[in-house]
Amino acid sequence: MRQPFASALASGLLCLLAPGAAALGDEWPGFRGPDGTGVSRAEGLPERWSATENVTWSVGVAGRGWSSPIVTSGRVFVTSAVPDGEDVEARKGLYFGGEQSDPPAMEYRWTVACLDAATGEARWERVAHHGRPQTPIHVKNSYASATPVSDGERIFARFCDVGVFAYDLDGKELWKRRLEPVATRRDWGGAASLAHHEGRLFVVNDNEDASYLMALDAKSGETLWRIERDEASNWATPFVWETDERTELVTAGSRRVRSYDLDGAPLWELAGMSRITIATPYAAGGLLYVTSGFVMDRSRPVYAIRPGATGDISPGGERGEQALAWSLERGAPYNPSTLVYDGRLYVLLDAGFLACYDATSGEELYGKQRLGGRAGFTASPWAYGGKVFCLDEDGETFVVRTGDAFELSHTNSLSEMCMATPAIAAGSLFVRTQARLFCLRAAAD
Repeated sequence: MRQPFASALASGLLCLLAPGAAALGDEWPGFRGPDGTGVSRAEGLPERWSATENVTWSVGVAGRGWSSPIVTSGRVFVTSAVPDGEDVEARKGLYFGGEQSDPPAMEYRWTVACLDAATGEARWERVAHHGRPQTPIHVKNSYASATPVSDGERIFARFCDVGVFAYDLDGKELWKRRLEPVATRRDWGGAASLAHHEGRLFVVNDNEDASYLMALDAKSGETLWRIERDEASNWATPFVWETDERTELVTAGSRRVRSYDLDGAPLWELAGMSRITIATPYAAGGLLYVTSGFVMDRSRPVYAIRPGATGDISPGGERGEQALAWSLERGAPYNPSTLVYDGRLYVLLDAGFLACYDATSGEELYGKQRLGGRAGFTASPWAYGGKVFCLDEDGETFVVRTGDAFELSHTNSLSEMCMATPAIAAGSLFVRTQARLFCLRAAAD
């Protein structure tokens, strides 16, 4: 069995566009893009690649970080945790174990690096913090698993056991906020990323000590408000959901999914998740999608939620009947977030299966289809050009044609360990492996 942290690699997101808006330009400013869906409507993006084919550039990345790259203003940003000695080797696949009871004895440098998106040339690198980690992590996690976000003028990086750091695009430090180290379930470590909306950063910290949700002023780092959460460890990033009715902050938790207004007042809540919650909520086609799929639980739900809900909308209640467009009791993946593309919901299961449902009704279009691969899947799928892309931990991407029937088109291999979800911008696909960052572009006609 794999452990939960890395998917929330699978988790940092930024909502700068209207809900469901497709990424069309040169910006990919947070996890899964500007609207958090993992979908790009840009044309001419690469569909085939290898470690040598359609590679515009690739550069080594020091240390370890399962955070996704982000792209803004012609720059690519990556975060990493670089040890002063030899790090514990990461392990791929589905398995039990991998916990470490004590933090490493050596020191690390938590870094933010900026590269030119066109050439891969290093523009700058900053050390946000240098010291010994205060908490242990699972061997499949990293101390830089939270994806940074940008508002187009600044870059915000969260390192879960260290703090939040803000820089301008030229690398000038603007502010920093220390976050106290907290215990996580079985010492797996943290991974949830920041969410940004109109000058505010939202921090969810669900842990074994004292969980909370906090809003920071993006310009100064000052606390705008902070509330306690009745949750233990989770790894899901919050999502800012903009609808015609209102703008709200959705937080997925194991005990309850909760939505708040932007000042922290509760709007609605939903019980019925599995014991571990990782995947990031997102909106598409007018519905909100929330999932929770701990592999050891019988209940692994997928919920599609209508806008405008209030109160307790848990399944079985009157308000739940009104608020829930549809749900599946056993359909969610563990680590990856799901994907809605051209009216279909794609579910990438960690063991290497893909299923597809009608995104509006929940009707099954095809059940679990085997993709292949020897390793598990941690990165979330993405889509463009009529294809869905599924990246496994061996660095092999399975390319599936969209439609009501399953059709595997081909596979692309980078032959390096991968757990970070890629970024899509400037006609390029940016894929982070364990040791490198690749910029992939389609060959010119």
